Amino acid sequence: MRYATIDLAAVTRNIEAMRALVGPASTMAVVKANAYGHGAVPVARAALEGGADWLGVVDLDEALELRAAGVEAPVFAWLHDPAADFDVAVEHGIDVGVSYLDQLERAAAASGRPSVHLKVDTGLGRNGIAPADWPAVFAAARAHESAGRLEIRGLWTHLAGADDDAQLDRFDDARAAAAAAGLEPEFVHVGATGAALRNPRARLDLVRLGIGTYGISPFDDTDAAGLALTPVMTLSATVVSSKRVAAGTGVSYGHDYVTDRETTLVLVPLGYADGIPRHASSRGPVSINGTTYRVAGRVAMDQFVLDVGDDVVSVGDRAILFGDPSTGVPSVDDWATAAGTINYEIVTRIGNRVKRVYAGPTPPVPARGEAS
Repeated sequence: MRYATIDLAAVTRNIEAMRALVGPASTMAVVKANAYGHGAVPVARAALEGGADWLGVVDLDEALELRAAGVEAPVFAWLHDPAADFDVAVEHGIDVGVSYLDQLERAAAASGRPSVHLKVDTGLGRNGIAPADWPAVFAAARAHESAGRLEIRGLWTHLAGADDDAQLDRFDDARAAAAAAGLEPEFVHVGATGAALRNPRARLDLVRLGIGTYGISPFDDTDAAGLALTPVMTLSATVVSSKRVAAGTGVSYGHDYVTDRETTLVLVPLGYADGIPRHASSRGPVSINGTTYRVAGRVAMDQFVLDVGDDVVSVGDRAILFGDPSTGVPSVDDWATAAGTINYEIVTRIGNRVKRVYAGPTPPVPARGEAS
């Protein structure tokens, strides 16, 4: 009943489009969080088809999922359990992010020679080596590298905004401090999609392409089409009920919505258990047979209702919540606005009960839930 149709050819085209803009920087397609809800393995393959040089994930478990599926491209994982086993990273050729001295020491103690990207905090205030600690950590990193215990392959940071020149200035300071300590990382990287597309200063050796891979804009003032990107996910479900009701009929819990005339109510089997935001109650847009309606009343755990008036909507018709707006359907941005959130959250929260259906340049993969 519930489908997230994933256009893998669009993934490939999106990577190609962004690579053409950010070159000669290398590109990392970020496929963390099950590829923002799209399916990590098939999206990774499609991104590599588009020329991505690297794949980015958040932790070692996500990296191992790619390796188990036979993906051999360079993979970078950057957020770790304090007790993370870096031997696993060495065994499977996974580059790791390191954000503080004790974590560096754990990496240096691993069997083999892990490839490390030192993360510096330049003002986002999340993980990363604080400026006061740069000299000590860089010195330790150089000592471990000289002793053959690890390789400092990267130096990186994460920006709070695409145009944060103050952070870029601090990153220049970090690069100078690393060089003074004798570190010569192969990859110096800062820009995610927003900075990669709009701030040439943030491109450097490598850019991390997250939301843009999925054909979604990171900007408030430009949509995907304005960036020459194609939305990858179309979320839809089969109408499972259609019935005429009288004026004054209450709809869904609490009767927040009451019909003001005789009308037709249809039921769509998607709810907050599937990632449909309850905050979009009475606001979320849905297209059926070329007409867009709004959710009538509250989104429930498994379903919501549409008031379609006198239009003919039958059981079995397809209700499209979002997709490529160039086809006349609502966009993921429309749903983000309806829910008072960001487009990233809308796609990433789509649950495992929604069947992923893949089309595009890569072989079929298991469709339900986490693809592998």
